Amino acid sequence: MAQKENKAGLLKRIFLVFLVIGPASLLVLFSSRSCEHKFKELDDMGTISSYSFTGIDGKVYTEKSFKGQVVLFSTIQPTCPDSCSVSLWFLDRSIYQNIQKNNKKLGHVKIVSFVTDGYGKSVDNLKDMDFILKDQVVNYDPKIWILAKGDPKQVYNISRNGKNLLQKGDKYFGGEAFQELLLLADKENHLRMVLEGNEEGMVRTMFQHMALLDKQYDKEAYQKKHPKK
Repeated sequence: MAQKENKAGLLKRIFLVFLVIGPASLLVLFSSRSCEHKFKELDDMGTISSYSFTGIDGKVYTEKSFKGQVVLFSTIQPTCPDSCSVSLWFLDRSIYQNIQKNNKKLGHVKIVSFVTDGYGKSVDNLKDMDFILKDQVVNYDPKIWILAKGDPKQVYNISRNGKNLLQKGDKYFGGEAFQELLLLADKENHLRMVLEGNEEGMVRTMFQHMALLDKQYDKEAYQKKHPKK
């Protein structure tokens, strides 16, 4: 019985991780003897649909608000922030603290967490979740970690390889697969990576992809300043 449950969990994980990515290549930095490094870049999985949400400050955000910024999207639930769809603890320790401590370098990286009731529906009152972040997250900065009131399906309605992230089923938290996922959007609002957010290894891997994506931008900036003759 345990083996069947483990196999089901593995299949679920594979489905979620590769649902959108398909054969996407990882962003890998290869060393070389020259002064310039070579990259295999993350797949560009297309533009994320237009969206609109309201922050706790009452400000309305759209995809235009994050032009030129890298954004990590997640959901989060105030009733069980560490045991529901995405782990607050892992998101804080593996991603937020790295962004906050290296804000001079990573000031263009933001976290947007849609606050939901656990069933995929938006929560109107963001104050409870804001209180939890202020209480549990060291040096919490709402300008870096933005709480969102709005329909998260605007962002998660993504299809690839004949499948969509808006999968439903009892095997998913709250019956909605998207609630368990982290999405990485680049500076042009293009989807670059999809990973689960309730396991430490996955969340840590997502930060590694964020950091390597940033190295890609550094390389592009260097090439603009030093064009090949």
